[in-house]
Amino acid sequence: MPKSQAQSVALPRVVDLDALDEIREALLDALHAGPVDVDGSAVERVSTNALFMLLSASETAKKSGFSFTISDASTVVTGAIEKLGLGPVFKPVLKG
Repeated sequence: MPKSQAQSVALPRVVDLDALDEIREALLDALHAGPVDVDGSAVERVSTNALFMLLSASETAKKSGFSFTISDASTVVTGAIEKLGLGPVFKPVLKG
């Protein structure tokens, strides 16, 4: 059986409380299909809640036996991760 190709979920420019429901739905749909790759390159603003949602999605993927990566995270995303002291927990999923 061939390995599933990762489902891509692109984060919007602004990842705040107003965007979370739509992003959560996209992540859930992708997680049901298999491995997930989140494109964080366009993000110019990110909320703390969004970062925790990404961590939750990562754990869900892990429990399902699927990979979960965040590719090309913008400097805003990586800066917020570091500012909150979340670097060690994001390190396994950040790519590029």
